Amino acid sequence: MFLITGGRGAVATHLTTLLHRDGLPVRVGSARPEDLAPPAGVETVRLDLTDPVTFPAALEGVTTVFLYATADHVTDFADLAHRAGVTHVVLLSSASVLGPDPAGDPLAKSHLDVEQALLASPITTTILRPGSFAANAGGWAWSIKSGKPVSLPYPHAHHDPIHEYDVAEAAHAALTDPRHRGGLFTLTGPASLTFTEQIEQLAAVIGRPIPVRHATREEWKRETADYIPAVYADALLNWWASQDGKPAHLTDTVEHLTGHPARPFTTWAADRAAAFTTS
Repeated sequence: MFLITGGRGAVATHLTTLLHRDGLPVRVGSARPEDLAPPAGVETVRLDLTDPVTFPAALEGVTTVFLYATADHVTDFADLAHRAGVTHVVLLSSASVLGPDPAGDPLAKSHLDVEQALLASPITTTILRPGSFAANAGGWAWSIKSGKPVSLPYPHAHHDPIHEYDVAEAAHAALTDPRHRGGLFTLTGPASLTFTEQIEQLAAVIGRPIPVRHATREEWKRETADYIPAVYADALLNWWASQDGKPAHLTDTVEHLTGHPARPFTTWAADRAAAFTTS
């Protein structure tokens, strides 16, 4: 039995579909399972990774887990998973752990702590480290739909935007192909793009210009304060500053795992165009 955590996320949703198409037994966990809509025949379960009380039922009969976790209770989860008979975890981590000081960056440290807890457990752990998700551009949707400029504190910061489908397909390969078991994989999109280049490509896809405003760090923090805590906002700003004018390092790991090149940002934009054009 495969347990997919974070079941409402785009990666987990696509991964569930892929495993189900293979005819494999799948259980999808979410803190709000009533919001899930998996393929017919796929089991759902309440699994809140901040609440260990929900762990035993979710892990019953499971041998393989796709995990997207915070550091809270990850050791409890690993211990219970091992006792339940789990032999393999594929962890969705982050390439931020490869930075110069991951322990000093709150975003990177949360992923690093999870990696270390799982690697210290008896369970074989395969780690996927995606860089920048193309879906981060979804944060611009409200501004674009309302005709307001997109605020960019570092418009020339480079990223390696990766489509969530490529992450899901890499996870599928890691879960089902024994050759990848226990590996460490850094995943990127196929091109290093600045924020400005992403905006330009998105504008071409939706067929209208997207105005941009060069914001200061403090202006951007005020604009995003309702949904990005200050400590994480500072971490993001510092990362963008370090990538300003500096092309991202790219890998061909998606193609190595899946057999096809990573999808370009324009494909993601076309797949999600309605989010930027429909009220």
